Amino acid sequence: MYDLARQLLFKLSAETSHDLSLDLIGAGGRLGLNRRLVKAPAPLPVKVLGLEFENPVGLAAGLDKNGAAIDGFAQLGFGFVEIGTVTPRPQPGNPRPRLFRLPEATAIINRMGFNNLGVDHLVAQVKAARYTGVLGINIGKNFDTPVERAHEDYLLCLNKVHEHASYVTVNVSSPNTPGLRSLQFGDSLKTLLDALASRREALALSSGRRVPLAIKIAPDMTDEETLQVAAALRATGMDAVIATNTTLSREGVEGLQHGEEAGGLSGAPVRAKSTHTVRLLAGALKGEVPIIAAGGITEGAHAAEKIQAGASLVQVYSGFIYRGPALIRESVDAIAALPGWVRSAK
Repeated sequence: MYDLARQLLFKLSAETSHDLSLDLIGAGGRLGLNRRLVKAPAPLPVKVLGLEFENPVGLAAGLDKNGAAIDGFAQLGFGFVEIGTVTPRPQPGNPRPRLFRLPEATAIINRMGFNNLGVDHLVAQVKAARYTGVLGINIGKNFDTPVERAHEDYLLCLNKVHEHASYVTVNVSSPNTPGLRSLQFGDSLKTLLDALASRREALALSSGRRVPLAIKIAPDMTDEETLQVAAALRATGMDAVIATNTTLSREGVEGLQHGEEAGGLSGAPVRAKSTHTVRLLAGALKGEVPIIAAGGITEGAHAAEKIQAGASLVQVYSGFIYRGPALIRESVDAIAALPGWVRSAK
């Protein structure tokens, strides 16, 4: 059924197809249809970050920026759902067209630019959802906020989503907001993480609830830069790292239609870079900071590969666009078949 739906949707422009799909998934969730139409994966519960996940395969941020279809995605079998990236104020993002399919490479290029309706709208959507599983909320800065004041945007978003999130992801790795990736390095990263850690502890004291913080990083750093990020995560008490966001590389899409479009490349071509980053982080973090792996998972074996590289959880986005809910089941099954996986997930 999904193959037929995809054929029809792919006849539309990429962003029109995205918006229509989101509407359909959201409507199916509200009516309870998705759980009837989709075969759920076998149970594979795991505890990570002090949270109980129904299974280790989640929806990556970016597909549902405003929390419009939380219940719908949950009913498709995801073990957790991450929404956003959300910014303090609504913003339209970059001019269209800004989303491109590269089906020959099972890939997508986007330069969306954090288009979203703002954090207040997202919080209202979360309040209206019935989903009671693990919900991540991914936060960012507005495009016109100077990089040196970026921490103000992140702190404002953290204040507003803290009560409603199972965990909060800090996105410092989108290539589509000018200057954002500079926050991954050196004093800029430490200043941001220190500010977030301090605010998170204050919120924990006032609310009686400590919400884990995850940092989402890019796959385009050198090994040395990745190891410096790992050291900063440990030093500032971050709870998790998501590896990785999209890449600026065009390796694997050379000569393809849309292959030279500006923006972040996701899907199959980023798989090796993302897995390398996961493996590097795992060696440096030694289990002290859990890794959530994303990037290039287009079949179940790729999800298992991320776990074997050192991740505790995985997320899908582009692979889900091309494969649909079958990828969730396939990934859960592949991870379940790994020897000793439950013992290794912390």
